[in-house]
Amino acid sequence: MKSQPFSSAGLTDDSAQSLLLAARLHRPCSYLGMHAVPNGRLVRVFQPRMARVWLHTPSGFQPMRCVHEDGIFEWMGEGVAHPYLLRMEHAETGKIEERHDPYAFPIQISGHDLYLFNEGRLLQAYRMLGAQRARNHGVTGIRFAVWAPNAERVSVVGDFNRWDGRVYPMTVHDQSGVWELFIPDLPEGAVYKYEIRNRISGEIVLKTDPYATRYELRPNNASLIPSEQKYSWNDADWMARRENWDWLHAPLNIYELHAGSWKRHPDGRFYSYYELADHLLPYLREMGYSHVELLPVSEHPLDESWGYQATGYFAATSRYGSPEAFMSFVDRCHQAGIGVILDWVPAHFPQDSFSLARFDGTALYEHEDPRLGYHHDWGTYIFNYGRNEVKSFLLSSAHFWLSVFHIDGLRVDAVASMLYLDYSRKEGEWLPNRFGGRENLDAIDFLRELNMMVHGEFPGALTIAEESTSWPAVSRPVYLGGLGFSMKWNMGWMNDTLRYMQLDPVHRRYHHNELTFNQLYAYSENFVLPLSHDEVVHGKKSLLDKMPGDGWQKFAGLRLLFTYQMTCPGKKINFMGNEFAQGREWRVNHELDWYLLEREPHRGIQALMRDLNHLYLNTPALHEQDFFAEGFSWLDCHDAEQSVISYQRRARDGSCMLVILNFTPVPRSGYRMGVPESKSYREVFNSDSAYYGGSNTGNSGDCIPTGQPWSGQADSIIVTLPPLAGIILV
Repeated sequence: MKSQPFSSAGLTDDSAQSLLLAARLHRPCSYLGMHAVPNGRLVRVFQPRMARVWLHTPSGFQPMRCVHEDGIFEWMGEGVAHPYLLRMEHAETGKIEERHDPYAFPIQISGHDLYLFNEGRLLQAYRMLGAQRARNHGVTGIRFAVWAPNAERVSVVGDFNRWDGRVYPMTVHDQSGVWELFIPDLPEGAVYKYEIRNRISGEIVLKTDPYATRYELRPNNASLIPSEQKYSWNDADWMARRENWDWLHAPLNIYELHAGSWKRHPDGRFYSYYELADHLLPYLREMGYSHVELLPVSEHPLDESWGYQATGYFAATSRYGSPEAFMSFVDRCHQAGIGVILDWVPAHFPQDSFSLARFDGTALYEHEDPRLGYHHDWGTYIFNYGRNEVKSFLLSSAHFWLSVFHIDGLRVDAVASMLYLDYSRKEGEWLPNRFGGRENLDAIDFLRELNMMVHGEFPGALTIAEESTSWPAVSRPVYLGGLGFSMKWNMGWMNDTLRYMQLDPVHRRYHHNELTFNQLYAYSENFVLPLSHDEVVHGKKSLLDKMPGDGWQKFAGLRLLFTYQMTCPGKKINFMGNEFAQGREWRVNHELDWYLLEREPHRGIQALMRDLNHLYLNTPALHEQDFFAEGFSWLDCHDAEQSVISYQRRARDGSCMLVILNFTPVPRSGYRMGVPESKSYREVFNSDSAYYGGSNTGNSGDCIPTGQPWSGQADSIIVTLPPLAGIILV
């Protein structure tokens, strides 16, 4: 039987056949599948490595004729309906299998979704693109879809077709640049990639699926066919409460954690998501943390990147288990009363050739011009925020984590690098915006859209900016001209505080302003006070090692630092290991030095952090007005000579706590401190307590007002200040 000519793309069947066999056929459905011909229906399939193929018809399986030795088979007749079934005999093994032909199925993606995607407004693009479990004309299979507008041909390849790009070429949706193919009968967990041929250069690239929800365990990097499992959530109460959560006035005490190095098995294996929940959640509850913030768990190839060079923006890393296992982790956190914040990285992506970089042979997700598209600091590419499809990709990634995984907030990494076109660039290495300025207008628009989407669709979810400059109104609403973040890391407080704490106490009186300057801008943003992973790596030393002096003074200084942080206005974040005075810098390939808790000074630091955390959580004066000037007032900020500061924290109902901090190793008895009311005060916390490893210097009994005004206050009391310590009075 001679095959019939067709004219779908101005091609004859012979020329289409040649393009198919050369893996260059742009429109495979114009040649493969079922077509009307003068004598009935023509069914054409391409099945290399098959000796014989039969087509299921109303009268049973009928043999198809091999019209090309490479595996093109045809059948012509009447009465075959979509979707038809093939029976095939493998040439090598003689094995018989039955399978539906992918080219028997119509496309499924709607024009409306494609329009929204191309406009940058498809917030759930992860439900359209990628590998989706679907039913097509009653048959279950995987609908693959990928955006590759500059491709001549895109194919789905994997073990199931011996990575042969000729076998499963995809169909392109005109104008949108999206390619689609429905393939039935693929097993769960099968590996796949996209083979893409650029239409201009002819370059062929092999790429993982940008929208895949699971990847192979490193160092392999193929995408995996998703599971049929549906996770059953048990956190409805938490999610309902979150919708009405008053985060402006609530305590927020975050434990920053790297899942792969908090704890490990004795043989070095990672804890799974299940094991992490087993061990971590009791610890967080005991220690008094309200949230855990995970360094990026988006799939990434290199452990040493800490997750900040992501290649899977819709996939929880397989290092620790399946997507369902990560869902279980989040679910159990919520049931334990712990929120989950995720580090999310829309600022840049790595150059790995298997991933987003030059995805279809062109600069697709990034800029072509390195003055816009390349980060010299990190050796990474910058997203092209002005491209609508890239905007859909990133907004959908944020939506995915909040929706599919019930994440409670996103800490957005490296916001400063997004906002400035000249970030870490010399003159001539960057291009100005259309107004001649240095602001990245497209990134600003993207960040505003991100925050409006998160706060609009996920009430109670947080967005937290790691932004290190003086950009105004980062945490102010978009309708007021801000970027719309919930909160912003206070990098100024962190830098000033750590610089001050590393000074020898004898020199601190000359740098007193580094303690007090923060109050000049403390309420211009909704600030989080960070002592993060970035401060304990790359030769910066651990927090304990930053402290000057002998061993006793180092531990005392650390106790003082934490007392200062937990009583200062602003929400709190501490990196894992800080809470028990990790001695060495953080090492991503080793667990924390938990053995240190066998030593009394480290147990003392842990006990201090536990008590401070619970005091912060349970005391409205220490958290209700973190973002409001009414919640703080100086009692004395001028005692530079003795390196002492004192201040008052107030709740909305007027209740207050007084904090006095002595930044020298000199105990100060008979210290007069101004107080706002002529009342007795009682010491409720002392970082120098013997229970924490201190010298047990302090104040027993009530501190009685003396009737003498002092330092602008109505009255004063006489207290004893312990060395390198803070006390809290009520």
